[in-house]
Amino acid sequence: MEDFERLYIEYFGDVFRYLRGLTANEALAEELTSETFFKAMKSVKDFRGDCDVRVWLCEIAKNSYFSLLKKRRRLTELNEAELIPDERDIAKMTEDKDTAFRLHKSLHGLPEPYREVFTLRVFGELPFEQIGQLFGKTAHWACVTYHRAKEKLLKDFEN
Repeated sequence: MEDFERLYIEYFGDVFRYLRGLTANEALAEELTSETFFKAMKSVKDFRGDCDVRVWLCEIAKNSYFSLLKKRRRLTELNEAELIPDERDIAKMTEDKDTAFRLHKSLHGLPEPYREVFTLRVFGELPFEQIGQLFGKTAHWACVTYHRAKEKLLKDFEN
């Protein structure tokens, strides 16, 4: 138990930051970090040491997050974008012509692959899985790239 306390103290920050980046929600990241360490404590005897402890913990964290997303999808019939907390609906910005022009101008200034991933997601309404396949990447890559593009656009839009 003492060893696990040291593990918790040493890796809590890393796991929390990883989950905060994945979820874009501090409260959810805290909750999932606690769940991650609880699961790790229950299965520490199964850890073979094939990889770094940090990698093992982040894998548990990622699986916990994806399990939560699957559970939410089953319980509510929400689309992927609505599952992400604090999501701002950029597509609604296109309803006003001046705002739409500013959005497209900002979008034009984005480097690839951000521009294409964002366009495929918002205007093409493709799921992350298909976007990832188009680029030969994972759905997670597509999701992260989309959210980074969205943040860049929102930052540019606020200036």
